[in-house]
Amino acid sequence: MARSNRTKRDFLRVTDLDRSELLELLERAAEWKLLGRGGPRPLERMTIGLVFEKASTRTRVSFEVAAHQLGASSMMLSPQDMQLGRGEPIRDTARVLARYLDAVVIRTFEHEKVEEMARCADVPVVNALTDSSHPCQILADLLTVTERFGADALSRGGLCVAWVGDGNNMANSWLEACALL
Repeated sequence: MARSNRTKRDFLRVTDLDRSELLELLERAAEWKLLGRGGPRPLERMTIGLVFEKASTRTRVSFEVAAHQLGASSMMLSPQDMQLGRGEPIRDTARVLARYLDAVVIRTFEHEKVEEMARCADVPVVNALTDSSHPCQILADLLTVTERFGADALSRGGLCVAWVGDGNNMANSWLEACALL
């Protein structure tokens, strides 16, 4: 992505998209889901780094499978395997990773780490989860909403969503998505 002529674009919070971009992304996701494994491969010949400071099963597997199905290879990078785990500043890690990778997906605790990674890397950075935001999970949830209530359920308005649970990263991301929609 950064190696092409495209402008770098990070995805750190739902609000990094505007309403029309969010709806278009969900529409494209629904189309590609129907195509299954024979769908488009826009990430062909790219390598995605997965920096997971926080353990995961579903998020890690879903990103690795998605990268593969979209044509990219992925590389799992745990802090124990990198200098980041030995105290290297995030800015240095971001610069090094950007020299080799086409994008970085990061799952960590503090949202500030994701923001610093995005500031210092000249490749796109995707937030796979922080303590304050879980934007990719909200995209998956919104895709489920469109599958359950129809493709125009989000675009026409009037759909009510109730959050039952703790105030956490998911609640924050739902609030952002509802504000956009």
